[in-house]
Amino acid sequence: MPDITPTQAARLDTVRAATPAVRELAAAFHGAGHELYLVGGSVRDALMGRLGNDLDFTTSARPEEIEKLLKPRAVATWDVGRAYGTIAGRLDEPDGTSWLVEITTFRADAYDPDSRKPQIAFGDHLGGDLIRRDFTVNAMAVAMDTGELFDPFDGIIDLEDRVLRTPSAPEISFSDDPLRMLRAARFASQLGFLPVPEVVRAMADLKDRLEIVSAERIRDELVKLLLTDHPRIGLDLLVETGIADLVLPELPALKMEIDEHNHHKDVYEHSLTVLDQAIALEKARGHQPDIVNRLAALLHDIGKPKTRRFEAGGKVSFYHHDIVGAKLAAKRMQALRFSGDEIKAVSKLIELHLRFHGYGEGQWTDSAVRRYVRDAGDLLERLHILTRSDCTTRNVAKANRLRTAYEQLEWRIDELAAQEELDAIRPDLNGDQIMEILGIGPGREVGKAYKFLLDLRMEAGPLGPERAKEELLRWWESQPKAD
Repeated sequence: MPDITPTQAARLDTVRAATPAVRELAAAFHGAGHELYLVGGSVRDALMGRLGNDLDFTTSARPEEIEKLLKPRAVATWDVGRAYGTIAGRLDEPDGTSWLVEITTFRADAYDPDSRKPQIAFGDHLGGDLIRRDFTVNAMAVAMDTGELFDPFDGIIDLEDRVLRTPSAPEISFSDDPLRMLRAARFASQLGFLPVPEVVRAMADLKDRLEIVSAERIRDELVKLLLTDHPRIGLDLLVETGIADLVLPELPALKMEIDEHNHHKDVYEHSLTVLDQAIALEKARGHQPDIVNRLAALLHDIGKPKTRRFEAGGKVSFYHHDIVGAKLAAKRMQALRFSGDEIKAVSKLIELHLRFHGYGEGQWTDSAVRRYVRDAGDLLERLHILTRSDCTTRNVAKANRLRTAYEQLEWRIDELAAQEELDAIRPDLNGDQIMEILGIGPGREVGKAYKFLLDLRMEAGPLGPERAKEELLRWWESQPKAD
């Protein structure tokens, strides 16, 4: 058994011996003559003291036998991939703890060079299963009957050294399943582990193999990476190896050459800093990790390369990069098969991210506040986070002025919200009332009247039905009438 610390041994033993429901399940498998091992990320996380409630097992039993042994002991079971040998279930402990378990038959897959989908083959022993895993820190297993740790590729050493190596040669591993290159970036961010040089070289050399991976799978890995606490590490790795050129080319494109007079920032580094600050604000404001927030922060300036202009006097401009960037973000997210709602939200935030600066640092009028809130809609809190995060200036006085100005804006929004229920701004009259007052039926005139009253509401605040009726009739009298 590899050398592990007493603390690590105790952590593994807790999973094996101090969980009655799991222990009963293990006894059932062994009683039926099958091997059962805790495996992969579950072993890694247990050794690191960060095990959650998801447990992964591998076994000599075939799927039908797994289901037969799991069903009587689980609150529920489900088929997550019988063809791949995997059956899942939920186990409840007497103390109220629940475990989500996935149990998979030993695998000994073969790979077609033209597809990352393996030719499924069930294996007969643990060793053949472990060598097909992505990284050595995920290629360890614990026997559930004896507690013995199996570590044929020195994963425990790599765990202590905080490095990522592949069980087989990285060229073989990444050629078999190119998605593992994106997982390397994700684990670098998630665990803080650095890939060894030969892994980095193989990622750069084999990046074109990602062409056989579906957009959906690439999207899922990017999302997992971005939802970690430190995505910058993995994103830097993707850019360094050239993988980002294939899966998110707008990101390395931000590495524009800075003009000789240094009149614009390093947009790539700025964007990663905005992402870091958005994550910190998410936490500070009590939010869960939000992929919309994070994509908007990362991509908010992707319109700059296409809009950069060198002006007289050596200055650099990026006019309309917010609009251009919103379109580019939508196009890239569509290619990666994000949902329509996510695409709409991210592109809208990018389109709005300069709105605050358009008002300068002066006093906001009620009308301006209402328009800011109306335009943001249900994205207002996300816009707060993005706009605040977008301040990366090293000029302390300027940073303090911007911070104070935005705090004042948020205070104004809160004040008006309390007065007017700002999150549900509507005209003082609805469509039916407009038609009744004007004596007209449904049509374009009703829409124009509604817009007039909405604009008036934004400028003047709540009018009340009587004042709104007077203003509506006055406006109607001024409208040209058909002969």
